Amino acid sequence: MIVRTVCTGAFQENCYLVADEATREALVIDPGEGVDEIAAVIEKDGLKPLAVANTHAHLDHIAGVAALKKRYGIPFWLHRDDAFWLAAAPESAAMFGLTFGEIPAVDRWLKPGEVLSCGSLRFSIHHAPGHTPGHLCFVGEGAAFVGDVLFPGSIGRTDLPGGDYATLIRAIRRELMPLPDETVVYAGHMHPTTMGEEKRANPFLVEPERYGPV
Repeated sequence: MIVRTVCTGAFQENCYLVADEATREALVIDPGEGVDEIAAVIEKDGLKPLAVANTHAHLDHIAGVAALKKRYGIPFWLHRDDAFWLAAAPESAAMFGLTFGEIPAVDRWLKPGEVLSCGSLRFSIHHAPGHTPGHLCFVGEGAAFVGDVLFPGSIGRTDLPGGDYATLIRAIRRELMPLPDETVVYAGHMHPTTMGEEKRANPFLVEPERYGPV
């Protein structure tokens, strides 16, 4: 499996290009700003994008979706419960003094339990709300692409519309804690970690009640 990280934009958000080594077929996960940088990696590595698959629809994760859809003629996949955040992208951008272009059309509403295929790679879809109502994690091949659910030593914020601390903690316990310790966790911001490290040292996993009712 090939994993390329493209960290761009004011929010320093991680877009992941996940590809099968043999076929070079790739999923584009959470393309924020920096479409040209993302495309440059695609071209350099000879990747063949199949789709844009988003963990959620916050502004910093979807800013590049429309441009990449057009550039490569690929579909956009998202969970239906994040349609609110997708529609609110222009207003979200304005709050930061930014502008947002075209709101991309969703070509497929992802559902938990489904499987994303990319060459020989397979990723199961896990619903992990709490940061946003429709937040998803893509798990497979010894990796978990978790968006803003889990970070090295932290978790996603829960103070935005649709967020809820208790819901997020329950989702992490249900969807991520059972994963093997060696599972590599690719978050929407910061560096990769492992589930084992987070189970041992992440204060929100070790002692979640300290930070709010669960």
